[in-house]
Amino acid sequence: MASVVKINVLTVPAEQREVLEKRFASRAGAVEGADGFEWFELLRPLEGTDQYLVYTRWRDEASFQAWMEGSMKAAHGGGQSGPQGQGGPQGQGGPQEGGERPKPAATGSTLWSFEVVQSAAPKA
Repeated sequence: MASVVKINVLTVPAEQREVLEKRFASRAGAVEGADGFEWFELLRPLEGTDQYLVYTRWRDEASFQAWMEGSMKAAHGGGQSGPQGQGGPQGQGGPQEGGERPKPAATGSTLWSFEVVQSAAPKA
């Protein structure tokens, strides 16, 4: 069975980049224990775009969906902030003190899905 890749495309205004990166850093390790999780990367744009890519790879679609409905949803206040997400819908963190949700760092979010057809690793 081929792995599944999910890429969350987050549109992040320049003034919110640091906020987004700090939110991801504060949750480092939150997804690694999920059943079927294989890989995570937060990709910062270098030029020509305001879109960050949140790359995750999963054993299968069922593993991703279980994470979305389980620990990811719980970490984001029951999923009230939006339908998309990995590492946070629109780059949001969890509730702040007093139960208030922080303003989203991203102004938009799109989830792309791919099946891994071919991959390569460095030669030993």
